[in-house]
Amino acid sequence: MATSGLILMARDKPTQAALGAAFAQRQVHKRYSAVAWGRLLSDGWHEINAPLRCDWERRPLQIVDPVQGKPSLTRYCRAPAQGHVPAGCTRLLLEPVTGRSHQLRVHMAHLGLPLLGDALYAPPGAQALAPRLLLHAHHLGFTHPHTGQTLLFEHPADF
Repeated sequence: MATSGLILMARDKPTQAALGAAFAQRQVHKRYSAVAWGRLLSDGWHEINAPLRCDWERRPLQIVDPVQGKPSLTRYCRAPAQGHVPAGCTRLLLEPVTGRSHQLRVHMAHLGLPLLGDALYAPPGAQALAPRLLLHAHHLGFTHPHTGQTLLFEHPADF
C-alpha cells in the first residue's frame, strides 16, 4: 500500500487467473527503485535469500525466520546516481524473485539498509528522512495472457 509505481490489474476473471499464474510461476519481471539508509559499497547484483514469515503477535509485520519462514529471494544492486540522495544513503534497484508480503522492505532492513520513510521496518532516523516510503515499482514486464505479446512498462520514481 505504501509503495508507489506500476500496478497490474486484469479486466476479467480469466485474465486475472492467467496473470496470477504468471506471477506464481515467476514469469513476470518486476524492478523497484528505492533509497536505503546506509551505504552499499559493492558494485554489481547481489542476492539475499532469507526466509520470511508473519510475526503473528505484531501483524502485519513479517520477520526473517530460517526455520519456519517461507523461501524468499531478492536481487539488489546500487543504482546509478540520479536526483538527490541524503548523505549516508544509497539509491538501490530491487528485484523480488519470490513475492512475499513486505519482502523488499524486510530484506533490506535485515541487511542493515532499511528504506527511507518505512514506518514498519526502519528505525526513526530512516523514517524521518522521507515523508513517505521511498520504494517505487518502476518496471513491469510480462507476456500478455491472450495475445502472447511481450509487454514492458516503465515509470520512473519521482524521488
